[in-house]
Amino acid sequence: MLFMQQVQLIGITPEQLKNVIIEGVQTELNNFKEHFEPKNPTEFITRKETAKLLSINLSTLHHWTKAKKLKAYGKGKRVYYKRSEVENSIICINE
Repeated sequence: MLFMQQVQLIGITPEQLKNVIIEGVQTELNNFKEHFEPKNPTEFITRKETAKLLSINLSTLHHWTKAKKLKAYGKGKRVYYKRSEVENSIICINE
């Protein structure tokens, strides 16, 4: 069953209605902009890229992965590391 509703605007001009709608949309857009946090895509890097970033060889990278100093991710037969996790694994010693 389909019902039709009618809305009657009495005492408001089309220009005033347009301005009210524009103000409402602008308020909502500003609100959205204030709270919007874009999602950053996860960047995966290869074993070679990880070793180069850390200035180590692949053997050391393998040992660090086995010792759970770094977390590896696999897809098929390939091994990847999250760039953010690799960068966060570097700690400052002289604090």
